Amino acid sequence: MNSKIISTIEIVIFSSLLSSVATSNKVHRQYDVMKVLGIIALMNLILVGCAGAAPFAYITNYDSNNISVIDIAINKVTSTVDVGDHPAGVAVSPDGKKVYVVNSGSNTVSVIDTSKNKVIDTVKIGTYPQEIVVNPDGKKAYVTSFSNNIVSVIDTETDRVISTVNVGNFPSGVAVSPDGKKVYVANSGGDSTNFTGTVSVIDTATNAVTATIHTGNNSIGVVFSPDGTRAYVMNSNIYRDSTATISVIDTTTNEVTATVPVGSYPRGVAVSPDGKKVYVSIQFPGADSLTGAVDIIDTTTNEVTATVPVGKAPGGIEVTPDGTKVLVVNYASDTVSVIDTATNKVIDAMNVGKYPVEIALAYFIDSNMTDQSKRATSYATEGTGAEEINLSSSGEKNASIFNNLNNNNSDNGSNSNENKSSEISSAPGFGLLGSLTCLYGGWKLRKK
Repeated sequence: MNSKIISTIEIVIFSSLLSSVATSNKVHRQYDVMKVLGIIALMNLILVGCAGAAPFAYITNYDSNNISVIDIAINKVTSTVDVGDHPAGVAVSPDGKKVYVVNSGSNTVSVIDTSKNKVIDTVKIGTYPQEIVVNPDGKKAYVTSFSNNIVSVIDTETDRVISTVNVGNFPSGVAVSPDGKKVYVANSGGDSTNFTGTVSVIDTATNAVTATIHTGNNSIGVVFSPDGTRAYVMNSNIYRDSTATISVIDTTTNEVTATVPVGSYPRGVAVSPDGKKVYVSIQFPGADSLTGAVDIIDTTTNEVTATVPVGKAPGGIEVTPDGTKVLVVNYASDTVSVIDTATNKVIDAMNVGKYPVEIALAYFIDSNMTDQSKRATSYATEGTGAEEINLSSSGEKNASIFNNLNNNNSDNGSNSNENKSSEISSAPGFGLLGSLTCLYGGWKLRKK
């Protein structure tokens, strides 16, 4: 009898242990599910953020005195913002929260809140300002003033000019190095008979010119390579009978290492995210109008390898962070052309305001995001047996992943659903909403 009781107790205890183990395993599995869902949510946020690294383009319309805001995911103008007189240069803060617009007619910079598409401040600067660039840390902006040969330095926290730097004659284009230590200013030249261009090199720590680089005739634009080792200066032939060129500068030595002939009257220059191509918007004199094109330079050979026809009189030009598109502003046709970089063909064109001249893309990338997301993913996968996901620091790779996901999804849906999905995914907060939904589903599962 006792043995039977003991046996029964042993069986009960053993069953209880099995039940406890099963329950523990179930809880553990649910906990793992929660972690996996958390990883998915995190990836959703990161991928949407990276894929949306440049979801909006901002176009300055010189004669309309406003800005056209383009959602480049759907190639559509979504908003128009009134600014000062004759807006020219435009730049976006690294966090994407502000857009800075140079108003050449009113000698001001309009500061736009991108969440509201509304001007929140106005900064007085030098006369006939041209271009603007924001430092990678977002703390300073640099504006060229064509008439009085200075660069105004703006504190972006107070939106006030804190310093002015004397540079060369008739400064126009301006660019800041990826590390934020140097600003290059393209000076178009001297008087009406001598337009020999130069580049002034400004030390951002001291706001002093540390070097002057002699380039080509009428230097009006400049851009850095992604790694900061080279700068490309656009030299126009608009004021004299000469050849338009791109000067290639070694930024370590501040010397011109190559000169690349391009088409007549270049007005904009941009570099691909991988640094392999330089895109130059050029104009050709015609009988009744200006027909435009984009010259594509191979940075390995420093030669023009292709020319893509675009709209009339192209000016500002930018490459999307994933490198798949080039956006070109055509100020004589009031349009923006979209070039597919895989085929070097125009795949779309959008109508904007009157006499559009410049373009800037919003990046919306936190410099600390990648490191934080790597740590968060490591914590989330710890002890789950799940393989840690390597989130590349390159937004281009993540953007490609997201684009592939979008393409796969769009193949399964109708055109109307595809367009609706594109509109939703380009809306601010969509990634967060999807991630929170995912987390909520995991919580409900665990509750069960």
